[in-house]
This record gives sequence, C-alpha cells and structure tokens, in this order.
Amino acid sequence: LLYCQRISSTPATRLDVINLQEQLDMRLQQRQARETGICPVRRELFSQCFDELIRQVAINCAERGLLLLRVRDELQMTLRAYQTLYESSVAFGMRKALMAEQGKSELERKLVQLEEDKRDLERQLKETKANAEAAEKKLNEQRQVEEKKHMEEINFLKKTNQQLKAQLEGLIAPKK
Repeated sequence: LLYCQRISSTPATRLDVINLQEQLDMRLQQRQARETGICPVRRELFSQCFDELIRQVAINCAERGLLLLRVRDELQMTLRAYQTLYESSVAFGMRKALMAEQGKSELERKLVQLEEDKRDLERQLKETKANAEAAEKKLNEQRQVEEKKHMEEINFLKKTNQQLKAQLEGLIAPKK
C-alpha cells in the first residue's frame, strides 16, 4: 500500500487535504505516472487518494461517506466494463486483421494461379493461331495446285476438243 491509513475519528482539516494532494503529486512523479491516456499507476494512486477522501468525509458524515463508497464502486464497475469492452474490441480487431491477412494471402495465391492460367491460355492461343495459319496456308497451296491442275486439264481438254473438231471438220469437208 502506498498510503498507510490509520483509523482516526478526528475530522480532516484543510491542512490534511493539502498534505494528501502533495503526497499524491509526489507519488505520481516518483512512480512516473503518465499524465494522459490509460495509466494503471495513475489509476491506482488516484483510487487510493479517493479512498482516503471517502474515509475523511465518512468521519464527518457517515451517510455522505456511504454514498461516496457507492459512487466509487459504480465507477470501478463501469471502468471494469469499459476495460472488458476495450479488451474484447482489441481481440476482435486482431481476429479481423488475421482474417484479412489470411484472406489477402489466399487472394494472392489465387492471383498467382490465375496469372499462370492466363499465360497457359495465351500460349495455347498462340499455338492454335499458328496451327490455324499453317492449315490455312496448306489449304491455299493445295487449292492453288488443284486450280492449276484443273486449268491444265481444261486447257488440255480444249486443245483436244479443237483437234477433234478440226479432224471432224477435215473428215466432213472432203465429202462435199
């Protein structure tokens, strides 16, 4: 305990309150309590100071002292509730951050897989285009060969037809 309390039935004087304030300030400095934010040291020292003030008030008026005790207990209960709420909020935030991190790494894995699939599909597309172009080129060459062959056959047949026509005319013409 920081304050050694002796039970005294004599009411507190103004000097006692000033001494209490000075002791509080001194102990806050000694224990390097933070002036702002959540500081367990500061809370403990102020709690002890408040208990001493309640004791001093209770000597003068027991009812007022009991009311202050109820106020103190209610404040401590509220503080514990806020502490629990804060801790569960921090835990919830950590869980959400972990879930987000896991989700992020899962999405990154999925992205890598999709990029790999995309590269495979692009390679397949290239191969398919090359095969299609080769097939089209081969088909064009075959068509040209067939057309040339066809034209040669037509020319041969025309020539043969003309020769046969000439022979036929030669056979028919002398009879006249």
